[in-house]
Parts: sequence; structure tokens; C-alpha cells
Amino acid sequence: MYTLLTKEGRAKRGQFETVHGTIQTPVFMNVGTVAAIKGAVSTEDLEQIGTQVELSNTYHLHVRPGDEVIKKMGGLHKFMNWQKPILTDSGGFQVFSLASLRKIKEEGVTFQSHIDGRKIFMGPEQSMQIQSNLGSTIAMAFDECPNSKADRSYVQASVERTTRWLERCKVEMNRLNQLEDTVNPHQLLFGINQGAVYADIRIEHAKRISELDLPGYAVGGLAVGESHEEMYYILDEVVPYLPENKPTYLMGVGTPANILEGVERGVDFFDCVYPTRNGRHGHIYTNYGKINLFNAKYELDGRPLEEGCNCPACRRYSRSYIRHLLKAKEMLGMRLCVLHNLYFYNTMMTEIRDALDKHEFAAYKKRKLDSMMNG
Repeated sequence: MYTLLTKEGRAKRGQFETVHGTIQTPVFMNVGTVAAIKGAVSTEDLEQIGTQVELSNTYHLHVRPGDEVIKKMGGLHKFMNWQKPILTDSGGFQVFSLASLRKIKEEGVTFQSHIDGRKIFMGPEQSMQIQSNLGSTIAMAFDECPNSKADRSYVQASVERTTRWLERCKVEMNRLNQLEDTVNPHQLLFGINQGAVYADIRIEHAKRISELDLPGYAVGGLAVGESHEEMYYILDEVVPYLPENKPTYLMGVGTPANILEGVERGVDFFDCVYPTRNGRHGHIYTNYGKINLFNAKYELDGRPLEEGCNCPACRRYSRSYIRHLLKAKEMLGMRLCVLHNLYFYNTMMTEIRDALDKHEFAAYKKRKLDSMMNG
């Protein structure tokens, strides 16, 4: 399923074949938490800006509209009219970040819905069942994401439980894929490496989960409070212990610089809310650094968001006009900024893949970082 096409140092250039199409890696997954990209972006838009993979959230879709509803509508691909790959995260991160009252046991976690306060129980089996109802291309294992500053003994116990949960996820996924009414009998399960900032715990965990021979592996629990340097150190330490012949996914990361550093360390898959969230607040990514459209200097700026950019916003509209839309709180302003930012990220990934194909990634990375820092 995953073919390693070439390498430059630790950086990998691959392709990952799925039932919903082939993913060229490294790839940035565009985040559509509740089966939609925030900022009034349609799946038709996603096709036009070069999106390969859309990411949706298990917890949010379970709470609303309900995974049973989506199953009755033919699964997530049909529901949102997106034919390419979809990755669903397991809900684990939301359980631990959104739920103020939660109780962790071996079976799973009991917590309150952040929408209506009702009690919800989620464990490995429930997460797999919800994701099976959604019918995503790639389902993520249910795990605990311990705080990066948690003490060592807590992290050790948490990681051991996450391993046991992963084994249960694998058994349940195999069972669900064989059911007659399953939405996607070819659903793939990715395991998640945890261990906070303890390199030895992470390495041991990477070895353990690699033995399960899953279709892919993620590094979770980073970008949750530790420094960039700590994150890069953990990637340097742990990625070599994950299978090279499987995709490696760095969850919830990050800035363009984070992505370039991650690729250099052997990461294939990325996702992050930055391009959409920043776009909705008028923060625009360009090859010459970030700009804030709310700054007065753009009031009479007739240039596009970035000269030479071929995104739907830059092809037609000026900074001045988009700034006006944002200040007037017109949704079109947010939409154009989000489209530009996602296009910027997707285009950067194409450039990264091209550079790796030519064995010029190191030079590309330096050029890109220099221009973004000094712009």
C-alpha cells in the first residue's frame, strides 16, 4: 500500500494507495473537523486547490449529527460529497482536551459532551465503531494524549494502556471490516506513538506498536505545550524506530517551518488547523512570511494577497477588497483567506515532493525558510 519512491537523508518521498485513491507524500491534510472546512469552503473548492486528503473528527461527528445518521446517509464520503481519501482522528484528543469532567478506566473514558453535557462513554471499541460508521479511508486508534509536562510515572502507565487499547482497536477494526453492512470494508487503522517528551518511553512504545504491523503510524502528543526544539528532538529520536516502509504521521503540526523540519525527519502526513484558523482572522501565509490584513497599510493595497499565487482569491481580488470584507465581517473575506492559506500549504507540499524527486530538498528547505523569515 505504501511505496517508498526515494529518500534524501531521512526525508521520505512516497505514495500510499487506498480504496479512495493514491496519496502522494509528504502530504498536508486539510482539516474539516465536522465534515466541513471552517470558512464556507466546499469540497468542490478543495478539489480546485489541490487537496489530497480531508480530515474529520470522530468525537465531533459522534456528538453532532451522530455517526448513525452519517452511516444511514451512506458514509462520510457520500454525506459531504468528497471522493478522495478521508482520515478520521479517534476522538481521543478531544476527550482529553474538551471534556472537563472525565474518568479514565481500562475500558475507556466516561465524559460529558461539550455541547449538551450528556454522559458519553468512549473506548477503543466505541471509537472504531463510530469510525466504521463514518467509513473513512484511515481510522486512527483510540489513545490517551498525556500532557507533555506530565510526570514520568503517569506517562509510562498511560502509554502502556494506550498500547493495550491499540491491540483492542485492531481486533475490533478487523471484526467491523468483515460485517456485511460496513460502509468501507477496506478501512485502514493507524497506531499512535505517545510518551510526552520522554524519548526512551517513546522509543520503547514505537518498537511495541511496530510489531502490530499496521498500515501506518502516527506520532501524537506533540505541539501540546512543549517547545519546537523538544518536538524536533523527539522526532529525531523516535521516527527511526517506526517502520520506514509505512507512512509516518505527525499529528496536529503545524507551521510551514514545522512541516519542513518534520519532512526532513522522515514524516509523511501532516495536519493542522493553522491555515484555516489564521485565515479566518485575516492572517495570510505567503512565501515572504505572514501578513495581517487588518493592518492599515493594506487599506489601499491593490495587489493580490501574494503576487504570482494562482489561488481563487489571488486570481481575482485585492488585499484592499479582502481587508474591507473582513472588517465588514462578510463571510466572503474569511472564505477567500482560508482558500489562499490552504492553497499555500497544498502548493508547498507539491514543491516539497518535487524537490525530493530531484534530491534537492535540503536546498529547497533552506530557500523556503530564508524567504519566509526575511520577507
